[in-house]
Order: sequence, then C-alpha cells, then structure tokens
Amino acid sequence: MRDLFRLPLAPALLCLIALLGAPTAGWAENGREVAVEVKNLSEPERCAERDNIYLPFQQPQGGPVVRSFRIEILHPAYIGTLAADRQAPDWAQCDMSGDPTFLGKPRQAVLAETDRFRLVGYSYPSLWRPDSVKLHVGGKAEAGLHLVQLWLKQDGHAEEVLVVYPQDGYWRGRPLTPPNLKNTAYGSSFLVGPVEMDGRPIVALKDLSFDAKTGAFKLDFTRGGSATLALKSIDQERLLLNVSFDAAPPANQPFAALRSMYVTETNADAARVAWVEADGKGWGEAPVMSFSGGAAREFWLGRSLPSRHNTSAPDVTFGPFRATPEPAQPVHAADGRPQIAR
Repeated sequence: MRDLFRLPLAPALLCLIALLGAPTAGWAENGREVAVEVKNLSEPERCAERDNIYLPFQQPQGGPVVRSFRIEILHPAYIGTLAADRQAPDWAQCDMSGDPTFLGKPRQAVLAETDRFRLVGYSYPSLWRPDSVKLHVGGKAEAGLHLVQLWLKQDGHAEEVLVVYPQDGYWRGRPLTPPNLKNTAYGSSFLVGPVEMDGRPIVALKDLSFDAKTGAFKLDFTRGGSATLALKSIDQERLLLNVSFDAAPPANQPFAALRSMYVTETNADAARVAWVEADGKGWGEAPVMSFSGGAAREFWLGRSLPSRHNTSAPDVTFGPFRATPEPAQPVHAADGRPQIAR
C-alpha cells in the first residue's frame, strides 16, 4: 500500500523557504511538557512494502492531557553523503492478495492554487477502504479522493512536501530537497487522531479541510473532536508541523501513531528509535524491533545507516508534547502572507 500510489516528483526548489518565526518558538514557554506512553506493537516482516512498524502514543494514566505536539520531519544524518538514491518499490516476497478492494473512478484535480501552495487530489481504480471522507477547500467539497498532495511554490518551481490519504488518515512529509539530490523519497507515515484497528491501524476521518491561505489542515474525527495540522516551517533540512487538538483526545485509545517498514537494518524506512526520558534528563535509544516501550517526552524514529529501500527517506520526531493548545496557524507578515527567507 505504501508505494502503490507513488507519483513523479517535481525538481528541487532553488532556494531555502521558511515561514516567519523560529521553528521552536513558543514550545519552551507555553504549557507543560507531558510524558506520554509509547507502545511498540511492531512485528517481523519480509515484504518491504508492508508497514510492520507500529508505535502508538497514548495519554498518560492520571496525568496531564496532551493538547498539542510538534512533528519534525528531518533528512537522515547521512543525506549529504548520497551520490545516488534508491526509491523504486520492492514487491519481492510481498503478497497483497488478501487486501480488500473498493473500486474508484480514476481522476486527478488541482483543488487549490495560490502563489504559495498547490493542492492536488487523486483517485485511483481501487483502494483498500471505501471512499467516505470529503475534502473541503474554498467552499467546495471533493469526494472520493485517495491521495492529496501539498506542493510548495517559489519562483516558478514547486515541490511536493506533504501527502495525506484521507480514507485511512495516513500522512507523510519531507523537507525540501538538498543540493546533492534531484528529489528525495517519502518513508515513514504518521497518524493524528483517535487510532483504531480496521485491518490495520487507521484514523477514521469524518471530514478534512484545507486553508489555502495558510496551508493548514483541519481534521474532524468520526469518533468526535478535531485537530489542526499546520505547516510551521520548512527548509532543506527539516519540515516542522504543529498539531493542536480542539479538546482532550480520548484517554482509552492512542491519539497518534508512527508507522513504517523494517525488514533488516539496511532494508528499512526506519531502523532505530530514540526518546527523551520521562524525567527529561536525556535520551535513550534502541533498535526499533527491540524497543520495549515506555514513557517519553519526545520520540524519534529513523536510521543511522543508509538503506537499500527509500535511501533518502526522512526521520520523524514527535514532541515535545504539551498540555496546552498551540496556535493553529503559522506566523505571517502584516499583509497576511507567509514571508520567504532568501
């Protein structure tokens, strides 16, 4: 499922793009950090196109409630050493015949276009879930979308930086392409909202909305409540997203999750984890498949060695987790437009 809908990528942008405001502004002083419970429900897998890493995040029992957190998507530490990249899917030892199939009507449509953003939607001949989620943008509701891409535009160029699969709530992001590569791969996925099992972990969305002025998404959940996922900043090293819940997420199920694939250390989109301990004094780390779970203030999923699969795929960090909501929108100039650093 992960790479079945992969599409060609645009050339890398020529200059650094960042939204005004320090990437971590407000996180140190606004609200308490919360240590959340992280479980490791990953299973061994031989197919390189099936997500077998599953790391759900849940509210601490009897502790403060998580109302917001940051998602940092960061190029792997070895990105500058890559002279070539491997992005082709590897279907060897994969059997997807047991997946359910729901037919769709293939189409492609530009859903929003500004001087800053382009939002593109795709429908495919089939998907493993029914088409039930609508995307609202510019006063219109688009049904039947299987994939939505957010492109960032500058000086006549555009680069795809964030995708969402509305029908199961999976997101993937990546920073801008570094100078040594033509483009980079997607890798690990993340889920935001009440996570439940329906054949695999999903977030059931009731509706998804996009603000073409700010690049922020609003997620309305079938199980109740909503969240905002806002683009905070982006450059050739990292993409920063802010997640803010409108109310306390359910205490009896995960409020977010990380998903990825691991076959071996060098055939994986993610192979290691690291976390800030509950006391906040330092980081622990472990191979992803042997991580036993526990409390964490921040949590990183990534690689320290290049992989033969999606070699340039980024690492992902969740946290800090906060007990107060964060501002839903990135900071803008006086005229309401995101500023560009040149």
